[in-house]
Amino acid sequence: MKRFDPRIVFGLLLLAGGGLALAQQMGYLKHATNIFWGAIFLAAGFSFLFLLFNGHWWASFPGFTLLGLGALILLPDAMSELGGAVFLGGIAISFWWVFFSARIERWWALIPAGVLTALSVMIVVAQRFEQLGGAVFLGGMGLAFFAVYSTAPKERWWALIPGGVLSTLGGVTIAAERVGEFQTAGIFFLGLALTFLLVAVLAGMKWAYLPAFILAVMGALGLASMMDVANYVYPIGLIAAGGFLLYRYFSKR
Repeated sequence: MKRFDPRIVFGLLLLAGGGLALAQQMGYLKHATNIFWGAIFLAAGFSFLFLLFNGHWWASFPGFTLLGLGALILLPDAMSELGGAVFLGGIAISFWWVFFSARIERWWALIPAGVLTALSVMIVVAQRFEQLGGAVFLGGMGLAFFAVYSTAPKERWWALIPGGVLSTLGGVTIAAERVGEFQTAGIFFLGLALTFLLVAVLAGMKWAYLPAFILAVMGALGLASMMDVANYVYPIGLIAAGGFLLYRYFSKR
């Protein structure tokens, strides 16, 4: 029996490509070139998935990426705006596969998986709700770091900080369109305060209570400006500090 010759495959592909291109030139078929290259990338993607299902986890990256690229090429014109989401979603799936196939050893795959998924969802959401795009992206990345924390809370407590900061920034992008600068800053500081509070409570890091308290005070001052209370906080604070110093001085005498 003769050994399989790869030249046969290439020859058939050239014949198919030439036939499709000719059909397009003669007006019998539209987008023939896209169909040809889309099919090529899909076939290449499925070939790597064959390796993936036979124990080669690294094949997930080229496999799903090529499938995403093939799907992108084959998208109809009416859905062309979603092309970026389809392509990035394919890459994201490769990282999700890597993570779920070995969640303990490959926890790191959660970060690129979450970022790429957030980017993909952002593209879809921004088509109808442009003002929510930034919030979806930043919030999605924040959720990815919270997921990293959940894989090993004692070892990866640090993931709470980028998770909280990114989620807070996602909320700030929405708040900035609805409230003033001081109120937006207040929301930002309160989000950071909650982040450090989570570090203190969930991770047992006692030092985090101090920045949580300071940031909470700053956030409260920012939100207080919505009720015109902040205009009085500063002078009252100065009076209280001066009175305290005088009290300490005369009490010692």
